[in-house]
Amino acid sequence: MTRRPGFLVYGLLVAFLLGSAFPLYWSFVIGSVTRQRAIQAPPPLIPGGHFFDNAARVLDRIDFWSALLNSIIVSGISAVSVVLFSTLAGYSFAKLRFRGSQVGMIFVVATMAVPTQLALVPMLKQFSNLGLTGTLPAVILPWMVTAFGVFFMRQYLVDAIPDELIDAARVDGASMIRTFWTVAIPAARPAMAILALFTFMQVWTDFMWPLIVLQGSDVQTLQTALDALKVAPGQGHADMALVQAGTILATVPLLLLFIATGRHLVSGIMQGAVKG
Repeated sequence: MTRRPGFLVYGLLVAFLLGSAFPLYWSFVIGSVTRQRAIQAPPPLIPGGHFFDNAARVLDRIDFWSALLNSIIVSGISAVSVVLFSTLAGYSFAKLRFRGSQVGMIFVVATMAVPTQLALVPMLKQFSNLGLTGTLPAVILPWMVTAFGVFFMRQYLVDAIPDELIDAARVDGASMIRTFWTVAIPAARPAMAILALFTFMQVWTDFMWPLIVLQGSDVQTLQTALDALKVAPGQGHADMALVQAGTILATVPLLLLFIATGRHLVSGIMQGAVKG
């Protein structure tokens, strides 16, 4: 008979849940009070009744809907691109035998240890030479494929697809591309769903690169648009109530995405666990 989790396990899970949800709750509390109350001591602990007023001020201060659309475009295209190219590369490293495959995989993993900040200045100079600064393609292109995505898909596909299944497809006359689409893609769907969701979330919350490459442009993503809320007009300090209200508005699409895809995410994780 299997033992049920004890009180300590449930206690740790509840503590982890509360700790994870508290930042979001705190943002909502600050975003639902007045500007004066947000900076008073002791800080508020329960939500106020001014969230919709603050949200309306956010929509007046920035072009929220245009920035929201830009973030959806950037995150969506990046997620699709990362999943496609990472699955192709992961399948190649996992199931195809070619000279230098091991060295190539080691190189891919090694790039994950390089801080992203080291590439910001060279990328900015290159995009400036190409005339792409201040445009959405400049935000999308660095996210077309990621080393983590390649490594993740390679590790999943190593055990997800039996070599005999690939050999059978080739014996039946399937080309390499057809084998990939008919054998690898169906087997990789759970991992592809997880990678797409994580990539969408990572690109959605990215702030540093869009801030640099879109500086001075009318084209803004949601995160860079919210940066304009830092300082209130005519005031020397940030309007924290306005900033946190904007943060909650920017988080709502991600919450809706998790609610809509949560079942598929859990299913993908469980299938991966069963295969392991």
